Amino acid sequence: MVEPDVPPGGPGRRGRLKVFLGAAPGVGKTYRMLDEARRRAGRGTDVVIAYAECHKRRHTLDKLDGLEILPRVHRTYRGGQFEEMDLEAVLARRPAVALVDELAHSNVPGGRHAKRWQDIEELLAAGIDVVTAVNIQHLESLNDVVEKITRVPQQETVPDEVVRRADQVELVDMPAEALRRRMAHGNIYAPEKVDAALANYFRVGNLTALRELALRWVADQVDEALQKYRSEHGIGGVWETRERVVVALTGGPEGETVIRRAARIADRTAGGDLLAVHIARSDGLAAGASSASLARQRALVEGLGGSYHSVVGDEVPTALIEFARAENATQLVMGTSSRSRLERFLTGRGIGETVVAMSEDIDVHMVTHERAGGGRLLPYRRRTLSTPRLIAGPVAGLVLPVALTFLLDRLRGSLNVTSEALLFLLAVVGVACVGGVASAVVASVTASLLLNYWFIPPVGQFTTTLDSVLATVVFAVVAGTVAAVVDRSLRLSRRSARAAAEAETLSSLAGSIVRGDHAVPALLARTRETFGMDSAELTDKPVPDDGSVVQVPVGEQAHLVLRGRALPSSERKVLAAFAAHVTVAVERARLAEAVAEVEPVKAADRMRTALLAAVSHDLRTPLAAGWAAIASLRSRDVDFTAEDRDELLATADESMARLSRLIDNLLDMSRLQAGALKLQLRATALEEVLPTALESLPPEAPRVDIQYPHEIPPVLADPPLLERVVANLLSNAARHTPPGGTVLFTASSLADRVEVRVIDRGPGLPAEDRERAFIPFQRLGDTDNTTGVGLGLALSRGLTEAMAGTLTPEDTPGGGLTMVLSLPAAGLRQQTPSSTRQTGHLDH
Repeated sequence: MVEPDVPPGGPGRRGRLKVFLGAAPGVGKTYRMLDEARRRAGRGTDVVIAYAECHKRRHTLDKLDGLEILPRVHRTYRGGQFEEMDLEAVLARRPAVALVDELAHSNVPGGRHAKRWQDIEELLAAGIDVVTAVNIQHLESLNDVVEKITRVPQQETVPDEVVRRADQVELVDMPAEALRRRMAHGNIYAPEKVDAALANYFRVGNLTALRELALRWVADQVDEALQKYRSEHGIGGVWETRERVVVALTGGPEGETVIRRAARIADRTAGGDLLAVHIARSDGLAAGASSASLARQRALVEGLGGSYHSVVGDEVPTALIEFARAENATQLVMGTSSRSRLERFLTGRGIGETVVAMSEDIDVHMVTHERAGGGRLLPYRRRTLSTPRLIAGPVAGLVLPVALTFLLDRLRGSLNVTSEALLFLLAVVGVACVGGVASAVVASVTASLLLNYWFIPPVGQFTTTLDSVLATVVFAVVAGTVAAVVDRSLRLSRRSARAAAEAETLSSLAGSIVRGDHAVPALLARTRETFGMDSAELTDKPVPDDGSVVQVPVGEQAHLVLRGRALPSSERKVLAAFAAHVTVAVERARLAEAVAEVEPVKAADRMRTALLAAVSHDLRTPLAAGWAAIASLRSRDVDFTAEDRDELLATADESMARLSRLIDNLLDMSRLQAGALKLQLRATALEEVLPTALESLPPEAPRVDIQYPHEIPPVLADPPLLERVVANLLSNAARHTPPGGTVLFTASSLADRVEVRVIDRGPGLPAEDRERAFIPFQRLGDTDNTTGVGLGLALSRGLTEAMAGTLTPEDTPGGGLTMVLSLPAAGLRQQTPSSTRQTGHLDH
C-alpha cells in the first residue's frame, strides 16, 4: 500500500523512506522506482529524480520521460571523472519526494558524506520523502553469506538498520529462470558480458539462494511489524500467519526426543519456526534441570535451525503460555509427565494438564517418551503446598482419627492403651506431613478427644485427668513439631531450587557471552525475553517510574530500563546479574573502539621496525655488490680484460636496478600506509602493461603463456601501477614454478569487473598462510634473505585496493597457486587479432 504523500513540513517533520529491495541485479528495482515516481507525479506530487542509474536499459530510460531530473555534480578523484548526486541541489530544490537510486553506493571523496545512505538520512531529516533501491547482497548482515554463495565479494554495503527503519520495504521479485531469460535477451548486461554472467553469478542456484534470502529477510521484517502492531493494540490472541512451534524443555533426558518431534512438526510447513524455551524457576522443573543436558539440547535446537530461549517465571504453565503468545506461536510441544501415579494423586493436576487448560487457540502436543510415568529418583518438591494437599490435610485430620477409632474399637481388648495412643500419634504425624500446621492442629485435637472418650477409662465419657491432658499436649507438640519440620523443609527446598534456577539462568547467559553473543543489542533482547518484559533498552539517564518500569544502573553513564511488569525482589537479584553482564558488554565495546584507534599506530610502529630490519640487509646486499664492482673497475692494480670489464659493469647495473626496484617498493608501501599515493585512473588495456611486465622477469624465468578471449574490456586503473602489480604477480609465480614449468596468464570479464588470473604449478600455499603472504616483509617458504624483503604481494594488494580492485589467492586445480586480480571494467572493449593468444614472455 502506498502511503499518501505529504508536502515537506516544518523542522519537526521527518521524511518517509521507501525501499525497493531486490534479490539480484536486473529484477527491475529502478524500473519500479521510476514507475512509482510517475504515479506520484500523476497525482500532483512534487517529485524529482535526484539520482537514477538506468544502465542504458531502454525500457527503464523511457520511464524518465516527463520527470524532473536534477543535474549531477562532477568530481575528480585520482585522475578520473565521476558523477554523484548533488545533495546541495536537492536540499535547495526541496521537493516533496526525491528518487535516489543505489542506496549502498560509496560516494567519491569530496562530498559531505562517505555513503549515499548518509545523504538520504540528511534528506529525510530535512522533511523530504525518499524512494530508493538496493539489492539483498548489499545488506551488511548478509554480506558474508552472499559471498559464500556467489564467491563474489561485495565491496559496498549498507547497515541493515537503515533499511529496517524504512517506512515501507517493497520486494521486487523475479524467478531465477525469468531473470536468466532477461539476461540472455540483453536486457541487463551488454551482449559480450552475457555468457560470462550466466556461467558465474547468474547461475540458477545462486539466483534461487539470493531470492530465498530476500524473501526471508522481508518476511522477518513483516513479522516484526506484525508483532509491533499486536503489542501496540494489546492483541493477545494467536494470528496464524505462519507456523511457529514452541518446544518446552525441562533439562531432563526426554528433551532430545521432544525437540526432534517439534522440529518435524515445524518442517511440515515452509517457513515454520522452531523455538525452544526453558523455564527457570523455583520449582521441581527447574531444580531437576541438568545444565549439561540443557547445553546439549540447545546445541541440538540450533543445529536444527531453531532458537533457544531461557525465561524466568514463578509458574511454569503461565510462563510457557505467556512466552508462546508473545512469540505468536501456533503450536506448543511438551513431554508427557514423568511423575508416578502416587505423585499425581498427591500433587494434583500437573504442568501439562494446566498448559492444555490455558492454551485456548494454541495447539498443545504431548510427546511420550521412555521416562513417562516413571517417577523421579528424588522426591518431587513444589515451592508451596498444592491446593489438593491444602484441602486434603484438614479433611484427613478429621477422617483419619475417626477411621482409626472405628478400627481399634473392633480390636478392643487386643491392644493396650499405650499401643492405641501410639497409633493415634502415628496418624497425627502422617496428617502433619501431608497438610502442614493447620492440618496437624485439627488432627491432634481430633485424635486426643477420640482417644480420651473411647479408650482412656472411664470409656464413654471425657475425663480431665493428668493422663488425658498430657496426651492432648503430647499430640499437639508432636504434630506441631512435625509440621514445622515439614514447613522448614519446604522453605529450604524452595530456596535451593530458586538458587539452582538462578544459577542455571546465569550460566546460560554466561554461555551465550562465551559463544560470542555479547553484543549489547543481543543482551538487551535476551534480558527482555528472560524476564517476560515488553521492552528493554539503555538510556543515558533514569526515566520516570509509572509502576511498569524497572531500571538498574549500568556503569556510570547508562541505565538498563525494562517496561512491562513489576518484578519481585528475587527476580531483581537475577536482573542485577544481567545488568552486570550488560555493563561488561558496554565497557568491552568502548575498549574495542579504543583498541581500533590504537591499532593503526601499532601497525605503523611494526612497519617501521620491519622496515629497519629489512634495510639492514636487503638494501646493503645490492649496494655492496654494485660498490664492489665499481671499485674493481676503478682499480689501477688489476688489468681487466674486456670480458671481465663487461661482467663487472653488468653486475653493477643489475645491483643498481635491484636497489632501485627495492627503493620504489619501499616508497610506494610507505605512501600506501600514509594514504598519500596519487593515482591517475583511466581506461587501460592489458596490452599496455603486459610487455613491460614480462620484460621485468629475469632471463632464467619460466615461460609465460598468455590466454584470454579476443574481447576483454579495458580496466579502470593507473597504468604504471597496474604494470607493477602484474610484474610482481608474474615474478612471484615464476619464483615458485618448478624448472621446465610454465606460468599461465588468463583474463575474463564478469558483469562490470575484469578478472586476471596468474597461475603457477608450484607447491601452493596452505589456506592458513594465505593472508600472511600479504603482510609486508613476509617471505613464506623462503629459506634465505636473498629473495627480497617480501613486499611484492603486500604492495600488489595495496595498489590493487587503491584502484578499487581485489587480489585474492586460490588453489590451482592439480596443485599450485592462482592469484586472482579483479578490477572494475572501464566500459570499452579492446580488440586482439585472434580469439586466443599464447606466447612466452621472451616474445615481448
